Amino acid sequence: MKSERTRARRARVLLWACAAWLVLHAVSFVSSCARMGSPDGGWFDDTPPHVVSASPADKATNVNAKKITILFNEFIKLDDPQNKVVVSPPQLEQAEIKASGKRIVIELKDSLKENTTYTVDFSDAISDNNEGNPMGNYTYSFSTGSAIDTFEVSGYVLSADALEPVKGILVGLYDDLSDTAFTTKPMIRVSRTDSRGRFNVKGVAPGTYRCYALQDVDGDFVYGQKSEMLAFSHDTFEPSAKPDMRQDTIWRDTLHIDNILRVPYTHFLPDDLTLLAFTAPQTDRYLIKTERNDPNKLGFYFTYGDSIVPIIRGFNFDADSAFVVESNLARDTITYWLRDTTLINQDTLHCEVSYHMTDTLGQLIMYADTLELVAKTPYEKRQKERERELERWQKEQDRKKKREEAYDSIYPIERLVPRLSVQGSMSPDQNISIEMPAPLSRLDTAAIHLYSKIDTLWYRAPFIFRADTVNCRRYQLLAEWRPGVEYSLEIDTLAFEDIYGLTSEPLKQGIKVKDTEDFGTLMVSISGAPDSTLLVQLLNSQGNPVKQVPVTQGVAEFYYVNPGKYYLAAFDDRNGNQKWDTGDYHADLQPEAVYYYSEEIECKAKFDITLSWNLTARPRYQQKPAAITKQKPDREKKQQNRNAQRAEKLGIEYVRKTTGVNL
Repeated sequence: MKSERTRARRARVLLWACAAWLVLHAVSFVSSCARMGSPDGGWFDDTPPHVVSASPADKATNVNAKKITILFNEFIKLDDPQNKVVVSPPQLEQAEIKASGKRIVIELKDSLKENTTYTVDFSDAISDNNEGNPMGNYTYSFSTGSAIDTFEVSGYVLSADALEPVKGILVGLYDDLSDTAFTTKPMIRVSRTDSRGRFNVKGVAPGTYRCYALQDVDGDFVYGQKSEMLAFSHDTFEPSAKPDMRQDTIWRDTLHIDNILRVPYTHFLPDDLTLLAFTAPQTDRYLIKTERNDPNKLGFYFTYGDSIVPIIRGFNFDADSAFVVESNLARDTITYWLRDTTLINQDTLHCEVSYHMTDTLGQLIMYADTLELVAKTPYEKRQKERERELERWQKEQDRKKKREEAYDSIYPIERLVPRLSVQGSMSPDQNISIEMPAPLSRLDTAAIHLYSKIDTLWYRAPFIFRADTVNCRRYQLLAEWRPGVEYSLEIDTLAFEDIYGLTSEPLKQGIKVKDTEDFGTLMVSISGAPDSTLLVQLLNSQGNPVKQVPVTQGVAEFYYVNPGKYYLAAFDDRNGNQKWDTGDYHADLQPEAVYYYSEEIECKAKFDITLSWNLTARPRYQQKPAAITKQKPDREKKQQNRNAQRAEKLGIEYVRKTTGVNL
């Protein structure tokens, strides 16, 4: 109540002060010839620009002119017309759009089509030159026929894999409903998405349409390159309109609503089309690059994987049994580890590499490429660095000797150092992975021991030690990890030896498995799911998956969940490979469907949470929580309203000087 009275008192004083200031301002104007003053710059221009005239006139019919001039009431500026201004129908030869003074001049380069409505959508690109007051969304239109088409179609474009708004992608309509239209004909009406993924196609004629989205790399308004992001749907629609009402809120200030107005408007439909954009898999195979950043390995990078590993034939070395081959899961990155130190010390390896490559007909053929693989750091430079390192070590030992401290007389032997995935503590559903810096030549599993502590005694714990199915340098240690139990992983000396003869030192790592009371449990009842396998992911606060489980009998069960805030996503794993797969237009294949739970979930220790999730209860563009949406909406352009700020400042300053009241 006190704060309300204070605000009311301040408002009354402010009104009185403004009135008093206006009177004094008039008096001071009259007496300004008798004394000098310090002008404060005067009042600001808070009014956005508006159109005075256009040639041809806006919404004119039977137009055959290709040059358009739009005149404004004040000097204006045009922000990024190449990306923000959209001409429809799309222009194969880009229109020339320039702003100068109070004019915008548009020159269309393409021939005008008969009986067609043309629209130039400026969105929010126009503002006044001095204060930057935005004009708001503005669209100019004319027709080469006797009527203007006025229907509008709007909706959203989201990335199919993460439901992220796709900014700046081209959206277009076709009245040709054949599947080949998207690859053979330019779109007939176009728009671009804003930062929310929202699009609005204007000037649409009555009829039946399909809607597509395209990241048009070559500017031909046709899907012709596999690298272009696209979205398609076989659904058709007919544009329509109806009278409707919307509420406009008039704010007195930042806290109080002055009035709520009901404003009639024309509601164009459909207004919720949702397109899911994806990039088709790159199946054309060719070699991107080779590298030898480390002298002991060769890297080959391809655009697409292949079941056949490239074959290397050496010109200045014997390639037989010279390598240990490592590939990633996609088999598009191949690493050849050099076994022989003689080859490692050789700066340049001349060789012929045979691999599968896509020819001009789209067929895989065996291609032979002659390469020179040069070490990034020459052998001589590496030797000098070793000598400098030895010299530094020797000086350090000499200083220790002079200070009568413990010192070494033999340079330490380089050791193989495995990297463990777990340090200190883990959850019961985890396993330990051990990654080696280089491929192994020998592994002694008898030198690996796992002990569990029961009461105060240590007992041997059974485990399985096996090679990873993907990475040849990674191994997995599997065991039945019991909650609340302490373990000790102990590895003897010389348990591992790599292809360069480096051996491992003894290793001892204590591991504490967290108790069940340290975790929460989350049970999600799923409805609206597709018939195929559905995988549900638990996401952290950055939107990255931390757990993934299948839906069994309509329920997704997450055990051993660390306390924290989480989100949920799900995808339809049609092919059962446990990962999301993209679509393919030419195969008429949509990407695997993705869904998001719209609320944040807080998991607490010792608590079991059960919730229900209907995958289709919300439209796709309303599902992903804003907290984990990476594509944030651009800041909306607003009028500066600097005159109100100036009036308040002048009024408060006058009251303070004349009355001593500090508002």
